[in-house]
Amino acid sequence: MSGSLWLGGDEGRDTLPFIPRQRPPGAAANDPVAQLALRLADVIAVAVHPDEIAAIIESDGMSDERIRAAYGYPDSFSLAEALYRRVPRRYPAAPAPPRASWHAHLGSCLLRGLVFALPGLAYVLGARLLAGPPAALGLPAGTMALLAGTVTGWVWNQSLSHRAHSWLSLADRPAAVRALRLGAPLGAALSTLAALAASGPGELPAAAFAAGQCCYLAAATALLVLGRERALFWALLPLILGAVPGLPSAAGPALLLVSLAAAVALAVRTLCTETAGPAPGGAVSPRLVTCLPYGLFGLGAGVLVLYAALGDVFRHGSTGTVAGPSAVALTLSMGPAEWLLHRFRAESLAGLRSSSSARGFRGSVTGAVTLCLGAYLLVLAALAEAGTRLWPDAPALSGPRLAALLLIGAVLWTGLLLQSFGAAVGAAVVCCAAAVAQTLALVLAAPPSTGLVVSGSAAALLALLACVLLGRATAHRP
Repeated sequence: MSGSLWLGGDEGRDTLPFIPRQRPPGAAANDPVAQLALRLADVIAVAVHPDEIAAIIESDGMSDERIRAAYGYPDSFSLAEALYRRVPRRYPAAPAPPRASWHAHLGSCLLRGLVFALPGLAYVLGARLLAGPPAALGLPAGTMALLAGTVTGWVWNQSLSHRAHSWLSLADRPAAVRALRLGAPLGAALSTLAALAASGPGELPAAAFAAGQCCYLAAATALLVLGRERALFWALLPLILGAVPGLPSAAGPALLLVSLAAAVALAVRTLCTETAGPAPGGAVSPRLVTCLPYGLFGLGAGVLVLYAALGDVFRHGSTGTVAGPSAVALTLSMGPAEWLLHRFRAESLAGLRSSSSARGFRGSVTGAVTLCLGAYLLVLAALAEAGTRLWPDAPALSGPRLAALLLIGAVLWTGLLLQSFGAAVGAAVVCCAAAVAQTLALVLAAPPSTGLVVSGSAAALLALLACVLLGRATAHRP
């Protein structure tokens, strides 16, 4: 079907309602609509909405002109509604579908969560590089360089990841490798330049740390897109030594260099050994503009995560280390979050098979969203509590602090859910608007409750969008 689905009603249509001509009794054998209904009876009987039938009609290549000439209806939607009325509903118990490519083991998702979280130990090992007088707004030294490099890297790498995954979805792995070969080094260079430009006088060590982080983000993007999580995990293992008490101060930068060199070397080796030949003939290249919403979502989500990590710095004027549990909880939770996205897809397809009406299917989707989002927030709360207890000198997990963390987590998970179904524009708009509002609240010195209102509004809006958009049966077509 076309990208924008018409959602019922005749409002705004430029044709008058069509009334099919009456046929005399006994003419069913000569009725082309009846013959089409008979041919598609098995498909029509299990449809929960006429839009499913319209999608099948359009996939057969029937244009509106052909439908008007052959069946006497103005378009595929009106023909689908007629077919839907003619064939009674019949929902036989179908066997479980074959395992699809989007299924994922919980273990692999947890491994990805560890891979997302382990780089946080780099801040422990690189504490000497980030030492110095406070920067603007009372933030720790080097914060602006880190923010500039990190946010630029997030935006670029989110877009690059979507670009490469678009090629992979077209079964063109060589094109994905070519995109990563070009995009990963360019993203590392751009984010490094942003970090250097944002660094202040005497912040060269912090700028060097930010440059290393930018290079790591580019290497990790290439490895994760190509499914090399295990290799990246081994490259990050040296960072675990950062948690060993009594570690010599000089060992921190050395371990950082070892881990960074391993990650970059693995990425280079992977990209060089992968096939990157010319695209097959007739292949259609995904449009670059489709990557923009994913990059903007990365920008908005990144800013929200940074505010969660630095919220205690803004409120208490501390050194910033007390924000560690929040950041670690969010990054570790991305593994379970990814598994729950797969779980939602499985639940929604099960509801599609078992529902006997469009209303019933919408209720099934709403229940699945509520269940998976609730499970994610429980995991996030448990990780935040565990991190608070284990993190040295961390403040108590107060009600407002936990509420802010959970609301940001809800924004991230529902945004990722919408992205996984192609509704990236809505997720990007809401996340960027929330990030702008949070920034204005910081600049205007608004009370801390403003952040809760912003995050809560964004989470509620994204959850509503998810229930409405994913409540359509056509949103779940493979």
